[in-house]
Amino acid sequence: MKNLRLFSLLLMLILLLMLIAGCSRKSAGPDDDFNLRELATPAQPGSNVPNLFAATDGRIYLSWVERTGDDQHTLFYSIYNGGRWSAPQTVAAGQNWFVNWADFPSLTMSAEQTMAAHWLKKSAESTYAYDVNIALSTDAGKNWRDAMTPHRDGTPTEHGFVSMLPWPDDRLFAVWLDGRNFANNTDGHSAEPDEKAEMTLRFAALDTSGQLHDETILDARVCECCQTDAAATTNGAAVVYRDRSLHEIRDISIVRYQNGNWSEPRLVHADNWEHNGCPVNGPAIAANGDFVAVAWYTAAQDSPHVRVAFSRDEGATFGPPLEVGDREPMGRVDLILLPDSTALVSWLEQTDNNGDIRLRRMRADGWRGKSFTLAQSSTKRASGFPRMARSDREIVFAWTQPDSHSTSVRTAVAKLGNFK
Repeated sequence: MKNLRLFSLLLMLILLLMLIAGCSRKSAGPDDDFNLRELATPAQPGSNVPNLFAATDGRIYLSWVERTGDDQHTLFYSIYNGGRWSAPQTVAAGQNWFVNWADFPSLTMSAEQTMAAHWLKKSAESTYAYDVNIALSTDAGKNWRDAMTPHRDGTPTEHGFVSMLPWPDDRLFAVWLDGRNFANNTDGHSAEPDEKAEMTLRFAALDTSGQLHDETILDARVCECCQTDAAATTNGAAVVYRDRSLHEIRDISIVRYQNGNWSEPRLVHADNWEHNGCPVNGPAIAANGDFVAVAWYTAAQDSPHVRVAFSRDEGATFGPPLEVGDREPMGRVDLILLPDSTALVSWLEQTDNNGDIRLRRMRADGWRGKSFTLAQSSTKRASGFPRMARSDREIVFAWTQPDSHSTSVRTAVAKLGNFK
């Protein structure tokens, strides 16, 4: 009888501990069920390469490209405010643009309300001969100045994969991949290891008069065609990109601008992905003061992964990488930080439906929310790179939806209040 009573007490204790543990798990992270609402998008059928930017005034800017004539393209933008998109506005239009699924335009705005937009334009007949064009507007987009380039080399080589940020003194922060060292190659860039012909990562600051300042080589040998990304931090900024070692290791590196100086490049994490060509799959970064998160794709040891790592010292050091993807992630990542210090990561997942745009919340302590599908898409290049931006309690999403004949830009919104 005594043993039975002890057994009953022990069983009750175990059940109580299980209940406490269950409650702890339930409160360990927010509920990830999004109540998504698709938005009526201002872009026309045939539109592609959307991008998003969240301004400090709470408005979100969507940019995209449409073909508007024979060999003519137009870069448009629209503003999300009050639950809908504004009528499209034109930034620039022209012929001989380089419009590419992976190397896409962007738009940003400084605290002084100077807007900047970039796009790419062919500089010669060779495949990868194109320049970065940047236009400024100092009257909230009513008028745009003539385009300028942040590079002065004048070579018919690749210049692209731009990341821009507002910068002090009403200047524009711009980083890009620069292929000027390939000037003697017939195609404008090459994947062959040659110490005289390397893709470089470069920086310049542009003022409102179009003058360049502080031109700097940030890394003298990088992967040729993976996206870059940048984020402002407490004491400067951080730039992430896919690096390239002499032994063809193509892992993600970071360079930091701190108190007026650029750091040396360093790895976010040593995946040791040896790859003899560019995977066209760049990283994403987001920051809130000292707190930084970086997401990326790797296929080291022939095993695909989407990962995220967190830093609490502006990207000087990172914790261990956390797994984000599901069974067959394909990368094409984006990343935003949420008010509770979780990171929302998006990526493309190969599925029975061809390809899904997936979302998952992650936290630096290792908590991993459940993944869910934003939209059924495609693994084709035409599906591009889905984008996200947050303003207060809303998250806006944009992506390219391909069909058998064309593409179209789609957008959706989710309320942060839906997280319990």
